[in-house]
Amino acid sequence: MSQEVKDFFTTYSDFVTKVTSEPSLDLDALKKSMDDIESQSEIKMPRLLTAALGLGSETGEFVEIVKKMILQGKPPSEDNIFHMKRELGDIMWYWATACSSLGLDPYEVIHENQVKLEARYGEKFEVQRSEVRKEGDL
Repeated sequence: MSQEVKDFFTTYSDFVTKVTSEPSLDLDALKKSMDDIESQSEIKMPRLLTAALGLGSETGEFVEIVKKMILQGKPPSEDNIFHMKRELGDIMWYWATACSSLGLDPYEVIHENQVKLEARYGEKFEVQRSEVRKEGDL
């Protein structure tokens, strides 16, 4: 690797460190942040962290199967569908863990999603409504 490339990565790495939050850089600051959240709310931080990490990784495993089918010619076989089914089960497990960590009723979460989507789309999906949202529509 050339010195120019090494210097670029060093400069970029220094920049990344400067714009990274303290809890992302220091374990004690991370623990304090998590303790502060728990002391100010009913959130169960270990479960929330487990849910967030698990949702990301299990969703990635599901996406990997879809990617291989669409882009790499993996067949839409019963085995692959079964594999996706199992990953969806793992996603549900972590989703339920997230609900529990936040003290949310899973049925209310599903209902709120339905209310949000009905407000956004009405009776029918429209691309324009999916791309240009009303203020406050998360």
